[in-house]
Amino acid sequence: MAAEYEVGAPRVRAVARYVPMSPQKVRLVVNKVRGMRALDALELLRFMPQRAARPVAKVIQSAIANADHNEGLDVESLYIYRIYVDDGPRRRWRRFAARGRVRPIIRRTCHITVELEERPE
Repeated sequence: MAAEYEVGAPRVRAVARYVPMSPQKVRLVVNKVRGMRALDALELLRFMPQRAARPVAKVIQSAIANADHNEGLDVESLYIYRIYVDDGPRRRWRRFAARGRVRPIIRRTCHITVELEERPE
């Protein structure tokens, strides 16, 4: 059976893997920029106080560069078609506590994926 492909505007992807941040905290930032113009999203992320805004901005910037260099798309007409955050591997650690006990520490990572789409004005 032949694969069916969507006909429409070309989409460009960028992925950041193993970002050392909790996926829950990154999703709070990602939800703010979902569906925006790519350049407007970068401007908004620049002034956000959350620490997760920086890696999200880097992934969007990478997707814009991919669209410009690889596909030759117009940077001004790029929109965030899809953006999501997945769980990455967790690093388990321990901190020793009083009376011979152990406190577990789970260092979380996440993968950030951005897909941009060109929409004519």
